[in-house]
Amino acid sequence: MALLELRGISRQYRIGQIRIDALRDVDLSVDKGEFVSIMGPSGCGKSTLLNIIGCLDLPTSGTYSLAGQTVEELDDNHLSDLRNRFIGFIFQTFHLLAHLDAQANVELPLVYRGIGGRERREKAQAALEAVGLADRRRHYPLQLSGGEQQRVAIARALVGEPAVVLADEPTGALDSRSGQSLMAIFQQLNHERGLTIVQVSHDESVARRASRIVRLLDGAVESEEAVEARPARKAAKKVREAY
Repeated sequence: MALLELRGISRQYRIGQIRIDALRDVDLSVDKGEFVSIMGPSGCGKSTLLNIIGCLDLPTSGTYSLAGQTVEELDDNHLSDLRNRFIGFIFQTFHLLAHLDAQANVELPLVYRGIGGRERREKAQAALEAVGLADRRRHYPLQLSGGEQQRVAIARALVGEPAVVLADEPTGALDSRSGQSLMAIFQQLNHERGLTIVQVSHDESVARRASRIVRLLDGAVESEEAVEARPARKAAKKVREAY
């Protein structure tokens, strides 16, 4: 069974008398351990699709199941719980709280789960170590570079051990070197930990770090392409060299 299963997903919006078809009859399956990139021109429905996958929005029609749970049957409280337990989010802007240090930012999802202080600290430290920031855990966001802030955001997404990480233009606010280093971390997490990742990107070189590219056009799936896998050791080597 696929970890993510979308069938016939459509999403319409209305602005006055105008109907906008953001998504049209989208079918998409993502297996556990896959790394998938979603690409397409501006306005093609990429972010709308990612929002539906992340249970931040519901389709107008069609069915979506996450880890065997049919999403459209759930109320807001159950959707919130599903997001918290199964999904880690990474955004183009880092959404770190300026008054909290790196470790406290990473601990936040665990606070919402009611996990005790000692366990939160241990899990946050392990997540920061996984992205090469164990020695920066007491630094505040303004004391970190853009690449370091995005790695804190990755650690925050990982700390709850999600079934899938969703990344919306994760390299969009980074320079090219930091962006490629970030992709090396994604590859390492995917290859070595079997982490399932779905990312939206407009950058072909970033998208091709995944194992599969899904291209959207005018709200529909235009094509899918398997990408030649890179060895896990190559991705890990790049992480060590970059950090």
